[in-house]
Amino acid sequence: MRLVLLGAPASGKGTQANVLCTTFGVPKISTGDMLRAARAAGTELGKEAEKYMSTGGLVPDEVVIGLVAERIAEPDAQSGFILDGFPRTEAQAQALDELLASRGAPLDAAVQIDVPRELLVERATGRRTDVRTGQIYHLKYNPPPADAQLEHRADDREEVVAKRLDAYDAQTAALLPYYDSRGLLKTVVGTGKPEEVTNSIKAVLA
Repeated sequence: MRLVLLGAPASGKGTQANVLCTTFGVPKISTGDMLRAARAAGTELGKEAEKYMSTGGLVPDEVVIGLVAERIAEPDAQSGFILDGFPRTEAQAQALDELLASRGAPLDAAVQIDVPRELLVERATGRRTDVRTGQIYHLKYNPPPADAQLEHRADDREEVVAKRLDAYDAQTAALLPYYDSRGLLKTVVGTGKPEEVTNSIKAVLA
């Protein structure tokens, strides 16, 4: 199973990626994780990425694609992978298709987890972290215990969440028609319980 997962912040994409990895027996490939690992390992691509990451700049597509190429060549990814957080643009999607075509292993699907914007905002802004334990709660869906020392992270405040959602929409809007035109796009409703969303994804991939 070679899969791209698409979903806005707070859509539950990370949760689903973790479950699907276990279901299909393939690794989750997150570009954020890869960049941090390459930087820590001091690889050539890691050093190149560090130049941009240390100044808060965007890592160029060719560096990210190089990291993806290295990662999917590893033994655990030979039977497939789930890409989380990549591609983010049509140019990256095209580069990924070319990379996979050169290996004779094209994508099976791009799954979009579709959640209404107002629910995304509610999910994100209701999150609170217990500063003592690091445990994340939600005021509505997973209420904290009475003795929790709660912190409302800056990136979960409404004005920041709105900017993140705007940025996601602007950046990834072209990906949906791109994958749709290739017959790869599958959309599932992401408003139910996590296990319900997992079952919907399995159904569209069956």
